[in-house]
Amino acid sequence: MCNRVFSEKGTLTTHQRIHSGEKPYSCEVCNKAFNQRSNLITHQRIHSGENPYSCEVCNKAFNQRSHLKTHQRIHSGENPYSCEVCNKAFNRKRNLITHQRIHSGERLYSCEVCNKAFNRQSSLIIHQRIYSGERPYVCDVCNKAYSDKRSLIRHKELSDNTSTHT
Repeated sequence: MCNRVFSEKGTLTTHQRIHSGEKPYSCEVCNKAFNQRSNLITHQRIHSGENPYSCEVCNKAFNQRSHLKTHQRIHSGENPYSCEVCNKAFNRKRNLITHQRIHSGERLYSCEVCNKAFNRQSSLIIHQRIYSGERPYVCDVCNKAYSDKRSLIRHKELSDNTSTHT
């Protein structure tokens, strides 16, 4: 189907499942199906809570080796994904992809109420709180509530600078 070549028959058989849609391995907990046994094993760690890969620097544990590798970039400062437009670098590919929407003007997430569009889903969620009235971020000193975390942080910083909490 795609002209890829494999040296082992088992690898070819596993690859062909991509084209056939066959997923012979399913999770007994949630019934999610997979085309490779290794993917099922990794998935099952979500249910078991098993995190066999841990960071030697901070001891944070992960259920996938790739997640540990990405995490370790925080400590090493490695940012292997860089924007071709402005050279800003990122430690995760998905962060680069999201960033590139700034340059392309692509806005995938739009509000069903006012049609305002956003390049990040998190920005849309914060915007929608205008309509829902949800304010999940609450000051632990004065109980003032905010729709986004940045506003709460700004409130706390201003309160610390003025020594008054209003």
